[in-house]
Amino acid sequence: MAKAIVIYYSVSGNTKKMAQLVGEGITSEGVETTVKDVMEVAPDELLKYDAIVIGSPTYYGSMAAEIKKLLDDSVKFHGKLDGKVGAAFSSSGNIAGGNETTILGILNAMLIHGMIIHGDPQGDHYGPVAIGSPDSRTAKECARFGARIAKLTKKLCIS
Repeated sequence: MAKAIVIYYSVSGNTKKMAQLVGEGITSEGVETTVKDVMEVAPDELLKYDAIVIGSPTYYGSMAAEIKKLLDDSVKFHGKLDGKVGAAFSSSGNIAGGNETTILGILNAMLIHGMIIHGDPQGDHYGPVAIGSPDSRTAKECARFGARIAKLTKKLCIS
């Protein structure tokens, strides 16, 4: 069975809410899903999953330092995440607060690892975003995003 992890950092609780919604979307498609705070994730744990989804609040147009640290520490596994599905999402305090640049920063690290990134031609193209607390639009995007990640992961895990 395919396995996914949704990793997040959240101070206000907004990114955590998004992580839970993404996790529910993944689970709805039959993929075993773990949702964890980044402070509880060791870099070697990433090796156990077929899909890795990371959510961060936006700080000055970039990811939180705690997320960056996990990605920096994952360098020792360079090449071992190759072929895994990667995805990202973000929350911010205001419109044009840097959500997309935050997501792209996370995706850049995943691409360097050789991970497979799945864009969305219809929804939030790079990954779900929220301004403040996730509203109904964001909740829908998170669930849809999770389901799309699960479907791709299942396709790739067929052997």
